Amino acid sequence: MTIYGLYARELGGWMSVSDLILLMAELGVDAQAVRSSVSRLKRRGILVSERRGSAAGYALSSYARDVLGAGDRRIFARPANDDVDWVVAVFSVPESERQKRHALRARLTWLGFGTVTAGVWIAPGHLVDDTREVLAAEGLDTYVDLFRADHLGFGATVDKVARWWDLDALDGLYRDFLAVQAPVLERWQAAGEPSGADGAAFADYVRALTAWRRFPYLDPGLPAGLLPEGWSGTRAADTFFELRRLLAGPAHDFAVDRTAVDRTAVDRTAVDRTAG
Repeated sequence: MTIYGLYARELGGWMSVSDLILLMAELGVDAQAVRSSVSRLKRRGILVSERRGSAAGYALSSYARDVLGAGDRRIFARPANDDVDWVVAVFSVPESERQKRHALRARLTWLGFGTVTAGVWIAPGHLVDDTREVLAAEGLDTYVDLFRADHLGFGATVDKVARWWDLDALDGLYRDFLAVQAPVLERWQAAGEPSGADGAAFADYVRALTAWRRFPYLDPGLPAGLLPEGWSGTRAADTFFELRRLLAGPAHDFAVDRTAVDRTAVDRTAVDRTAG
């Protein structure tokens, strides 16, 4: 999905199966595994079968385009968040609709909310617009009331935050990311910035983005003053965005050079979406 998200949109929202297999081979993924992954994405409504000329391929569904567009805003942004204000979601779902309750909790978790009590969830105030949009789009807004709030007591906010989110577990995930990606960054910094199409840059960037893209949904983006001392998320973000700066352009050029598309149709501004 990372390759489709990065490159298919600028190539007319479509990619041939043969081109996808060729690109995935750079990541050490064989053709059968690619076809299996594509089949799963098709069943989920992410991809749609489409032939262009003699080439079989898959296009992004309108749903997938919306999801990827929303993902860009979170994955490729580093919002400064020094304000300690909150959005609180209060919800109640009848037992007869417990599947909706499960879906609502899953969506709030995905948005970055922490749990105060079973029916009261909390997130930094900067997530309110995403919350409104996602809950309304999925028909879950009828079960929820959203409030702006300040924490006035009792107890220190920093202590409460440690209860509302499992920050230790999240810090561990960031450390795992750094264990893999920090050496990659060091290698590229030692070698010098790549230029032009570069297969190694493509492989390293796709792997880094695949590993990174979940973090903006796991990490609520708390103010620095509420984070534990030595928070690994800061260094992890620095590492990812420096890899992005170094590798996104050469990776983009490699992907375009290896795909059988009309080069005049390529949206050359799309690299700005990935390189920032």
